[in-house]
Amino acid sequence: MNIHEHQAKELLARFGVAVPRGRAAFTADEAVAAAKELGGPVWVVKAQIHAGGRGKAGGVKVVKSVDDVAAAAKKMLGMNLVTHQTGPQGRIVKRVYIEEGCDIKRELYLGVLLDRQTSRITFMASTEGGMDIEEVAAKTPEKIVRVAVDPAAGMQPFHARRIAFALGLEGDQVKSATKFLHALYRAYTELDASLLEINPLVITGKGEVIALDAKMNFDDNALYRHKDVEALADENEIDPTELEAGKHNLNYVKLDGNIGCMVNGAGLAMATMDIIKLYGGEPANFLDVGGGATKERVTVAFKLILTDKNVKGILVNIFGGIVRCDVIAEGVVAAARELALKVPLVVRLVGTNMEQGKKILAESGLKILAADDLADAAGKVVKAVKEAA
Repeated sequence: MNIHEHQAKELLARFGVAVPRGRAAFTADEAVAAAKELGGPVWVVKAQIHAGGRGKAGGVKVVKSVDDVAAAAKKMLGMNLVTHQTGPQGRIVKRVYIEEGCDIKRELYLGVLLDRQTSRITFMASTEGGMDIEEVAAKTPEKIVRVAVDPAAGMQPFHARRIAFALGLEGDQVKSATKFLHALYRAYTELDASLLEINPLVITGKGEVIALDAKMNFDDNALYRHKDVEALADENEIDPTELEAGKHNLNYVKLDGNIGCMVNGAGLAMATMDIIKLYGGEPANFLDVGGGATKERVTVAFKLILTDKNVKGILVNIFGGIVRCDVIAEGVVAAARELALKVPLVVRLVGTNMEQGKKILAESGLKILAADDLADAAGKVVKAVKEAA
C-alpha cells in the first residue's frame, strides 16, 4: 500500500525523523490558511499523487507570498499531472501540501528496503540527491552506497556512521544524521514498511539533516497490525479494477497487453505471463485467484479481466492442489455464460479433479480451447488472438 508524501512525513515525525512543517489542503482556501498558520516568507506548494517526478512536471512550486500560494494551489488542484512514473494517462491532483521553505545546502538520496537476497534491511545512500536513483544506478553506480542491517541485531551506531561518512558528512552533521537514521530504521521496522525513500535528503545551512521529501510503501499482509496506516489509503490513487479485486481477495495488477490471465499462485502467474511473451503475445494483467478459489471468485475474476477493453483473449491456467479443477471449471463456464464471452478462451487444468474439470468444459457447449500443458496453452491463446484480430 502506498501513501501520500504528507502522510509519510506525519508518520515519520512520530518516530523523531526531522521533517519540515507542513499542512495538507484540498482547496485553495485551505492552502492559504495553511500558509498563514506556517508563517513565511517562503512556502512550497506540492501536488500530492502516488508518483515521483512531480517537480519536473510542474507539481512543485516555490512561492514567496500568500497570494502565490493560492494561485499555485488553484492551478494544481484538479490538474492531470503526468510524470515519468504515472504513464501518459497521468493522475488527477486532489490535494496539495503546503510546506515551509527550507535553507538547502546539499541534496542527498536515502532509501531503506528489504534485500531479499540477504534477508537484511538495506540502506541505499547517494550524494546524488534529487535525481532518479535508477538513473544514478545506470550511469554512476559507484555513487550508491549500500549498508545492510541484520534485523536480529538491529541498527547499530556504526551503521549510521558508515552511511554518514559515505555521504561526506562531518562534525555535527554526523550526529544529526545518526539520530535521523536510527529514527528512520525504527519507523521502517515498526510500521512494517516495504520501502522508505527520502529524495532529497537535505543538509540545511545550519547543518541539520531533514527529509525534504518522503515516500513510503507498506506490506499489505501486515496492515492488520496497523489500522491507522491502513486508514491512510487513498482510493482515488488506486486503479478501480485493482480496488475491486482487493475487495474479493484477488491479486490483480493491470498491464499493457491484450491477453487476460487467470492463474492460481503468484509464481505460476508470473511464469504464465513470461511464456505468453515467449510465444509473441502480451499479458494484459497479473491475476492470482489464490488457493481457495471458488466458483463465485472465478466469476468475479472474469469480470475484472473483461473490464479492460484491450483484452482480446483469455488464458486460464490452473494447477489444482488445494483448489479443485472441477470447481474452477464450473466457475469458468458460469462466467462465460453470464458475460456472453466473445473473446477466445483457452483453459489448462492440471491436478486435483482435472478429468472432471475437463469434462465440465467439454460438455458446456461453449467455445473453450483446452490445452494440455503451459506451452500448448500459450501457443493456442496467442494464435487465437492473432486470428481474431
